[in-house]
Amino acid sequence: MKHGKVSSRILSLTAIAVIGAGLAACGGGASSSTASGANSATTAKGPIKIWYSNNESEVKWGKDMVAAWNAAHPDQQVDAQEIPAGKSSEEVIGAAITAGNAPCLVFNTSPVSVPQFQKQGGLVPLDSFPDGAQYIKDRTGDLADQYKSSDGKMYQLPWKSNPVVLFYNKDIFAKAGLDPANPKLATQSQFLDTARTLVKSGAVANAVWPSTASDFFQSWFDFYPFYAANTQGSQLVKDGKATFNNDQGKQVATMFQTLYKENLASKEVYKGDSFADGKAAMSLAGPWAIASYKGKVNWGEVPIPAAATQDKSYTFSDAKNVAMYSACKNQGTAWDVLKFATSKEQDGKLLSQTGQMPMRKDLTTAYADYFTQNPAYKNFADQAARTVEVPNLNNAVQVWQTFRDAWSKSVIFGNQSIDDAFKGASDKINQLAAQK
Repeated sequence: MKHGKVSSRILSLTAIAVIGAGLAACGGGASSSTASGANSATTAKGPIKIWYSNNESEVKWGKDMVAAWNAAHPDQQVDAQEIPAGKSSEEVIGAAITAGNAPCLVFNTSPVSVPQFQKQGGLVPLDSFPDGAQYIKDRTGDLADQYKSSDGKMYQLPWKSNPVVLFYNKDIFAKAGLDPANPKLATQSQFLDTARTLVKSGAVANAVWPSTASDFFQSWFDFYPFYAANTQGSQLVKDGKATFNNDQGKQVATMFQTLYKENLASKEVYKGDSFADGKAAMSLAGPWAIASYKGKVNWGEVPIPAAATQDKSYTFSDAKNVAMYSACKNQGTAWDVLKFATSKEQDGKLLSQTGQMPMRKDLTTAYADYFTQNPAYKNFADQAARTVEVPNLNNAVQVWQTFRDAWSKSVIFGNQSIDDAFKGASDKINQLAAQK
């Protein structure tokens, strides 16, 4: 993902196991180990501390939101700051949980890290609040079900998504003799044929340049969106079993293998944004890219193509959520702040200031005027209703790393057959998913 920088917002393999007792992170107080203490914490009111992302537009939104809350609640002040610097935000959060000084709320919680944070005892189930489950359902709808943990509870509030679509450079398409107004990108076979035309015409050296790095999360930005499109929204793991070792998964793998074999995509890791730099004609990205590409690329975008033409497309959500951390003393205030920050008014401000999609079931109607005035974002709002999240399961990072290793070995570098690599990865992932 290029939203900010991948490394700044995604955890490393060992990140959430880091012990950081000396981390200079501020919490809201120690949590009680007793049930009665927990109950009193959920109703306790008073000052709290929160963290938000260090993304510039989100910092502005966060400061404005906190100022609005504090002006109306002099006895329940919010002390807010950007997530402290570290290898990744998840590493910093994991260390703060270990140290017992996590803030009350973090508006930058990655869904893949939630199971580990939960295992550490660091999270408060939001359905422990009387209106918790209903509030999430009313705001997000059925899409929220993807974020439930294995115990059936919600340890994260689905907050905002960046539905991944296929961007293309209209100028490079025109140079290659392709129609930029009507690109042939409706199916994966068309995508492959278009990629061949782009490169063989000499218009560009790489039709597309997904990262070939081995980080576990890289598959969210090559395989996963196409797999979601092929399967009409299947997750990588469902009911504790890997799903990708099937015709739909292997079809995506074969398509990417062809891209690499025919030198339509580079096997090198590009330092920067290959699409913004004009080194690739297409890119997988979310709505954050609109501001990023402004003045740099004459772009168009289409839904992620599936193997066959479909009326409704599915893709990867690339979401960031909000979680409440168990070190928080005044959880009653924290819950009220969380509802305030995800209200219709604040969600509208988040949308207008960041271009990211609040995870609301009424997104297109609640902010109809915004999308009329900003038509570039309209397709993303529609797509946000059909997104696939990473599965919520134990060993989530190891699961994705297992898949990435198999993908790299078979698809990118051709050192193993796709059949063998996917079978081996599927068997190992089934074992990982079964572990508690």
